[in-house]
Amino acid sequence: MKKEEMENGACQEHDDSTGFCGLPAVPDRPLAEDIDPNREALIRYVEKKWVNKTVLHYHFLENPTSWSGEEPQRSVVRDAFDEWKALEIGLKFEEVTAPNDAEVRIAFEPGGSWSYVGRDCIDMVSDPLERTMNFGWDLTSPYGRDTALHEIGHALGFPHEHQNPIAGIVWDEAAVYAYFGGYPNNWSQQKTYYNVLRKITPTAVAGSGWDRDSIMHYQFAAGLIATPEKYQTEPLLPAPGLSSVDIGEVRKFYPPESSQPAVALEPFMSQVLQISAGEQLDFVIRPEMSRKYVMQTFGAMDTVMVLFEDDNGTPVFLEGDDDSGWVTNASIRMRLIKGRTYYLRVRLYYAHAAGQGGIMLW
Repeated sequence: MKKEEMENGACQEHDDSTGFCGLPAVPDRPLAEDIDPNREALIRYVEKKWVNKTVLHYHFLENPTSWSGEEPQRSVVRDAFDEWKALEIGLKFEEVTAPNDAEVRIAFEPGGSWSYVGRDCIDMVSDPLERTMNFGWDLTSPYGRDTALHEIGHALGFPHEHQNPIAGIVWDEAAVYAYFGGYPNNWSQQKTYYNVLRKITPTAVAGSGWDRDSIMHYQFAAGLIATPEKYQTEPLLPAPGLSSVDIGEVRKFYPPESSQPAVALEPFMSQVLQISAGEQLDFVIRPEMSRKYVMQTFGAMDTVMVLFEDDNGTPVFLEGDDDSGWVTNASIRMRLIKGRTYYLRVRLYYAHAAGQGGIMLW
């Protein structure tokens, strides 16, 4: 589909010769069978998001040659990264020349556009020569520009908005399967279900109402949606670009960097994790001795903990551990070198009680 802006904020026209984003099917991460529903809700809401202050490196793949995009296509993707960055969020984006230095590896193979969602980029794809994002049609059109914003939104950890269970959409399922099974998508029923009809777990969108103008929302032709009834006879065409809700959500998960310095984490000196679900604490480690260290949370909490090394002012990912959903604690064991600077970032999913946990280095 192709969007063409019209005057006075009118709806967009679309061209059915272009396809839709089709996410790779990824199973839910297993959690303990007896997990408390409230605890599960907080884990699912945050689990694919990056820790704040992460530098996401992206790379345009050259091989095979069918994956290599021409410069005008790459330029649109760079501009889309810049548009997300201009929101002054806590994440940073940096293009790199080597694929093994990138969390987001981009190809331009014709036929379909998609991305892994958030941390699935590193959790599900271990081969540094394998793509984690693909663009399958011309990005130099208005719809192509929105496609680039959309796929980067997935890489930041955001799902499809039309699958929000709060939306209240009732589909004409036979019409949806027929539409997406035809040209140009030619999707199987399984792929159509996963990307359109499947409702996201309510806990994954807690507190978020339906935003029909979200950049993460598909356009839909008239007759695919039974309820709301207006879309039986008219298409659902989100406004172009990032919506106000998109901007609010990304700033909530990735707030701008605060001027408050990171807390120094000294060996054998515990620090209390006095934060709320979804919030983050940052620590700095400057070893006085080169040796193997252990960094570990303790207490009844679910956390993700990530270690970075400072490389001329840029934090470079070293290791991470996510203990959410199980009776364990996040732990990293790694040799740290005297004279170097490391950053340890801890994001809380859930704590049984405020201040009921901490972190220690030894």
